[in-house]
Amino acid sequence: MKPHPLAEQSLDFAVEVVRFCDTIDRHAVLKNQLLRSATSIGANIHEGVYAASGSDFIAKYQISLKECYETEYWLQVLQRADIASKDQIALLLHRSGSIRRMLIASIKTAKEK
Repeated sequence: MKPHPLAEQSLDFAVEVVRFCDTIDRHAVLKNQLLRSATSIGANIHEGVYAASGSDFIAKYQISLKECYETEYWLQVLQRADIASKDQIALLLHRSGSIRRMLIASIKTAKEK
């Protein structure tokens, strides 16, 4: 099967977030929330790729979009609290934003069909 770019990008992003969270010593609750939302993005995209119908695809991608927004929130909390490297957070926010824009475009296209 041909690789799905958005699924691959979200998987890479999840791995980056896991590694980033390993660098944070404390704040287990914040790390857990970030890990849950960041890994959920890719999990729902992966499910959407194998969706049973167009409406199922849209629903999975909309969940991924919500998780993307939540991930950005937790990254911003860590950023404002000076808990982690601002450069690492900026990179993760950039990657999350890229995934978010791709999700929005995919949802829009799917709804037009």
